[in-house]
Amino acid sequence: MKVHAPGKLILSGEHAVVYGKPALAMAVNRYVTASASSQRLPIVSFDLSDLAHEHSLTLTALNRLKSRLKQNYQRFISGDLKIRDVLQKPTELAQFAFSLFVETFNLKLMQGIKIHLQSDIPMGCGMGSSAATVLSVMHAIAHHLKVELPSDIFFRLALEAENMQHGYSSGLDLQVSLHGGCVFMNNGNISRRAVPTMPMYLINTGAPQTTTGECVMRAARYFKESHIADDFAAVTEAMDLAFQANDLIEVKRAIRANHELLVKIGVVPETVQRFIREVQGAAKICGAGAVAGEKAGIVLVMTEDIEALAALCAQYHYSILPVAGESRGVHIV
Repeated sequence: MKVHAPGKLILSGEHAVVYGKPALAMAVNRYVTASASSQRLPIVSFDLSDLAHEHSLTLTALNRLKSRLKQNYQRFISGDLKIRDVLQKPTELAQFAFSLFVETFNLKLMQGIKIHLQSDIPMGCGMGSSAATVLSVMHAIAHHLKVELPSDIFFRLALEAENMQHGYSSGLDLQVSLHGGCVFMNNGNISRRAVPTMPMYLINTGAPQTTTGECVMRAARYFKESHIADDFAAVTEAMDLAFQANDLIEVKRAIRANHELLVKIGVVPETVQRFIREVQGAAKICGAGAVAGEKAGIVLVMTEDIEALAALCAQYHYSILPVAGESRGVHIV
């Protein structure tokens, strides 16, 4: 038994969604895959093949880890710790998710458990790998232990776990990975949309030096000192209507406007800005971006000239990722 949790793209509204403004996002056909199996030793083993990491802990050690991370998060809330220092290792997110799930429902483990994780979602590039990791782990455990829960419970627990990575999660990544498809999220309210079928290309500029949480914190002053949140909202609503009408010209116009707003809040590195200016079509970053360094994660491109895009990516040493919308959320394969 394997659990697939899809990644996501924010088509419009990144950053502004944290302030209750709308965002448009879709699930994509890249996944974190998790499986859970029994083992004789009374320990919990985590095999994270993409990180070349395998580590086993007792339940006592996992509880200590969970307590430490919760304490670190409270220090972040009080301003004594940066969000990037809450988790000390990338593997701790999956371990925290497991421990939180088991503790919440007071589950009794009669045998040890091995959790195997594999992902084809680029980490730290704005495609929701953290949300997919947390959800895949929790669903794998639930299925293994035959625990049936409504989706809102999974969401609540996963949100607590994802906060350890991002500080203040809007929940958008989790909603998209949990339910799949395309969603319009406005002040916490979710409306379903048809999955866009226009050709899209993802350009991987590389993992940013800064975390989503750091970008959110740095961009906060722009939202507090101006009406830029309303500008983001207007662009997102325009893009939503354009996709519904299947109007490529208006979609491109909204993408360009979204890009300009992201530049204004300082999350698009100069090298990535230059790349986007040279794209024949329309392009924008699809995640939190970066507030240091020259890499910004994933860039969404809509163009009719794929050969020109490939040549441009070669100049910048960027890779093109094939992608399509995914109508399914977390599911068993």
